[in-house]
Formats: sequence, C-alpha cells, structure tokens
Amino acid sequence: MSEFWLISAPGDKANMLAWDRMNTVTSKANLSTNSKFIIPDLKVGTLDALVGLSDELGKLDIFAESVIKKIAQYIGEVLEDSKDKVQENLLANGGAKKKVKCLKIDLISYLTRFEWDMAKYPIKQPLKNISEALAKQITQIETDLKSRAAVYNSIKGNLQNLERKNVGNLLTRTLTDIVNKEDFVLNSEYLITLLVVVPKSSYVQWQKTYESLSDMVVPRSTKMIAEDAEGGLFTVTLFRKVMDDFKAKARENKFMVREFLFDEKELRCEKEEMKKLASDKKQQYGPLLRWLKVNFSEAFVAWIHIKALRVFSESVLRYGLPVNFQAMLLQPNKKSPKKLREVLNAVFKHLDEVAAASIMDASMDIPGLQLSSQDYYPYVYFKIDLSILDCS
Repeated sequence: MSEFWLISAPGDKANMLAWDRMNTVTSKANLSTNSKFIIPDLKVGTLDALVGLSDELGKLDIFAESVIKKIAQYIGEVLEDSKDKVQENLLANGGAKKKVKCLKIDLISYLTRFEWDMAKYPIKQPLKNISEALAKQITQIETDLKSRAAVYNSIKGNLQNLERKNVGNLLTRTLTDIVNKEDFVLNSEYLITLLVVVPKSSYVQWQKTYESLSDMVVPRSTKMIAEDAEGGLFTVTLFRKVMDDFKAKARENKFMVREFLFDEKELRCEKEEMKKLASDKKQQYGPLLRWLKVNFSEAFVAWIHIKALRVFSESVLRYGLPVNFQAMLLQPNKKSPKKLREVLNAVFKHLDEVAAASIMDASMDIPGLQLSSQDYYPYVYFKIDLSILDCS
C-alpha cells in the first residue's frame, strides 16, 4: 500500500512501554511496517499561537498536496509515456544532512528515513516563520508551474494542430507534403487546376468520364498525385468559367472536389512553422522536465516537513508541555487497516478516555485538534497518501 499513517504518543517511560508494545504487536501480527519519524526540537511559542498555526498548517497541507499532484500529473503529460516511466521521475532529495546534496531517492525511502532539513528550515526560528517559508516556497513553485506549462502547452498544442492536419483521408488532411508546383496550371487567366478525390472503386469511371463532366475540360489533363486506403487524389485542368458546373457534376458522380488554391508561399510557411514548433518543443522539453523533477522533489520535501510541523503542533496541543512525544510512521499492510486501527485504539485509548468515548460524535469540534468523527483518535494521527501520485 502507498498509504502511511503518521502518529505520535507521549514519550514518558510508561507510555513508551505502550509504544513498544504497539510496535511489537503490529509487527508480529504483520499489520504494518513501522519506523520512527524523527522531529527536531522546534520552538513552541505560545499555545494560543500554536492553535492558530494548527489551522493554517491544515490548509497548507492540502495546498502542498495539490501542487505535488499537479506536478506529478504534468510530468506524465510531458513524458507522454507509461506510468512506470513517470514513477521513475518522482524522486525526493535525500541529502538533507548528507554531504551529497543531490542524492535522489524514491519517495517511500525518503519518507521512512525522514530527516529535517536544518539548512533550509532552521529550527531556531519560530514555527510560524517556518510555516510561512514553506507556504512561500510552495506558492512560488505553483506559480512557476503555471507559467512554464502555459508556454509548453501552447507550443505542443499548436504543433498537434498542425500534425493532425497530416492524418485523416485525402478529403481532410493537409496537402503540404503532397502537392507540387508542377501539378498545377498557375497564373492563367482562363485555366485552373482542380483536385478531385476519387474512391478506389471509381478509378475506371473517373478516367472514362472526367472529360465529359462539363464542357471545356482539358483532355488527358488528369493525373493521380496521391493515394490512401480509401481513394486517390487526382488533378484535372479546365476553364475557369465552367468550374462550378464541373464541381456539381463531379458531386453527382461521387467525385469530391477539394477546395484548394495552390500558394507556394503559404505551403512553405506551413512547413516551416511545423519545423519551428517541433524544434521549439524539443528545446523546451529537456529544461522543462529537469525543472519538473527538481521542483517535484522540492515540493514533496516541503510537504513532508509540513506534515512534521502538524504532528509537532498537534502533539504539543494534545499532550501538553514540556514537549515529549514520539512520532512514528506506519505503513499498513494491504488487508489490515481495520485491524491495525483496532490495535492502535486498544493500545492508546488510555491517553484520552473522554475523547476516545467521543470519537463517534460527529459534531465534536475543538479548535486546533482537528477533531472529526472520521480522523480523531486518542493518539495524534495524520495520513500520507502517496497513491495521489499514481499517474495512470
């Protein structure tokens, strides 16, 4: 499962025994894979400020999650590739306290081996300052993503529009790479060359009848210049003044005249535009993908630091001062979430008997404690769901 439960329990000796028991019970019963989640000694500030910060962190958590999801989805769009290829690019910077800052690791490894980035988020500053720095970082990434995506999508969209003209049958597709100047009578006051799409089953009929479809059709002027699975594209030259009559008679015989005026300059411009767009897309692709990978990592790392801040603030509000709690990351096994929840409630129900009895009360709302009938438990609990990054 790609779902994790980030929980905390008080760190005094008696409750550490309960914590050890929980770890032993869940592991032996194969309910979850557990690891300690180390949070440094952060500055608490006042409890009133912590209550307000708790609400802000809840909103920031949702915002950060939405941004990393957008980046992951956009990486999929840019790669235009398989889900596995996308997942290979969803990595996190695992070098927070290591000499090798550029080390990239998979998301689960980063999460289970979490280390607070002291350089980026100094712990001597107030929690609100750290929260604001994280919010500013995520907001900037989202702004840059919108800007870069708009540029790339414009190029990609325009190129796709031109490429779509190169597919389809001879009635609809562009003729840029089909027609040549030599196929047409040009700059004539009296004559014009038309293009006619003829079904394959009607080739013989076309050859027998095209000269008599109207007066003033130039004899032996037809030539097939392209063919697809459905039919062929033929030229035919005639006098301009009978053009409308010829088109009408052609339609009656199921020969479709294409509305086309040979313009060498326009055709050349269309070819050059496609080459330019293809070149622009290629030039944008590498730098954009690198930016997406780097900033996915930055946003993901920031998101997990936000989770750490939430656990810290909720634990202080729940368990009081001095700060003394143990945070732990549980990865529930596929078939055991319900059983795991029962075990955790049994182990930790003594932490808050009143709250435990009120879990089913949907109306309960204590500011700062994020209470609801769905996610409030006697212990601090937050979910980290990595399945949101699955780009199917």
